[in-house]
Amino acid sequence: MIKKLLIANRGEIAIRIIRTCKEMGIKTVAVYSQADAESLHVQLADEAVCIGSAKAADSYINMPNIITAAVETKAQAIHPGFGFLSENSQFAKLCEACHITFIGPDSDIIARLGNKAVARQTMVDASVPVIPGCQKALTDVKEALEIAKEIGFPVIVKAVLGGGGKGMRVAYTEEEFENAFLMAQKESGLAFGDESMYLEHFVENPRHIEFQILADNYGNVIHLGERDCSVQRNHQKVIEESPSAAVDEELRERMGKAAVLAAKAAGYKNAGTIEFLLEKDKSFYFMEMNTRIQVEHPVTEWVTGIDLIKAQIRIADGKRLSIAQKDVTISGHAIECRINAEDPERHFMPCPGRITDLHLPGGNGIRVDTAVYNDYAIPPYYDSMIAKIIVYDKDRRSAIRKMISALGEVAIEGVKTNVDFLYELLNQPDFQEGNITTDFIPQHYPDL
Repeated sequence: MIKKLLIANRGEIAIRIIRTCKEMGIKTVAVYSQADAESLHVQLADEAVCIGSAKAADSYINMPNIITAAVETKAQAIHPGFGFLSENSQFAKLCEACHITFIGPDSDIIARLGNKAVARQTMVDASVPVIPGCQKALTDVKEALEIAKEIGFPVIVKAVLGGGGKGMRVAYTEEEFENAFLMAQKESGLAFGDESMYLEHFVENPRHIEFQILADNYGNVIHLGERDCSVQRNHQKVIEESPSAAVDEELRERMGKAAVLAAKAAGYKNAGTIEFLLEKDKSFYFMEMNTRIQVEHPVTEWVTGIDLIKAQIRIADGKRLSIAQKDVTISGHAIECRINAEDPERHFMPCPGRITDLHLPGGNGIRVDTAVYNDYAIPPYYDSMIAKIIVYDKDRRSAIRKMISALGEVAIEGVKTNVDFLYELLNQPDFQEGNITTDFIPQHYPDL
């Protein structure tokens, strides 16, 4: 039984995990870099251990230091949150070797699903719809071009071990291909230390629809409906919502069954997300599986009433799922906006600095997940997201109105943020009518 848990992360997700652990009667250990000594997660945890300097390589992705902190504080489990080591199979394997419960799937599952080529073949074997693409990892541009011709343009070049939009380029013609491949390959080498690339047909103007799944250690797998994450910039999600305006009950059932099938085919355990691309004709294709909790998990919690962090910990602790698929109901509508310390007028350049005044919204159906406070100094070393505002109401139109109202209350002085940009997005007629695709921001803001 898990009695003490170490959170190998920082910011709002660390606080989110700490709060659920308090509800479950589990003691918590925060780890932090020297730059995060005054951070809120350090203050809220039962214990805190400094694990290195400001650089993530010296702290939040320093596996020996994190494991040492867990051993010295006698933490029986580690929750990786999202980002950093959350999808690192080597870290999960190290936890297993040290008899520390990793809150997530087994290391071999993370390794298989983290490799896009292997994940794709797993889905092909399970008859889950996939986008036409190559059958192997590629490093030679000439060989890749021949395969691209067979697939048919446009094609998207992806890093095999990539994520977060890095190592990705689209080639619309044969003439564009070589430069796109080499640029993506170079970025992949710098970001992931691997230059293996993967090709697939590029689906133009789709929706990005993902299904939340839960799977226990006894073969039980359920889905908790979909999230629409189509509003993106440079492959980074900006606004997420559940349910999707494009998904009716019949399509939800088909996609949900495919998501459960995908998880079962992978032998998956714990919480995970199956990501699909959805075309206008309601054709959908498996894109990838995220083997961690997602940034946008609160919208699913709103519409289902299920605490996903609590579910993760219970599954890792050997508990069976407490509900079956027939017990899952989707009620109302939830929207999440990511608040980033960045300047939209300067191509969304990160804007670290000290917050000199702060007011965040509240009220019925409004949730704010954040780690910032008045006089908090946002460090320049990590992701620029500083808060998430999540709203819930009876339907999509009501939820949009509530989010517009909530954003109108936000006051963050001392640093630039994307709040005004989000406010403008929500007031776009196409967004309000649900006419959104992954190309929504480029179409409406071509200069960004």
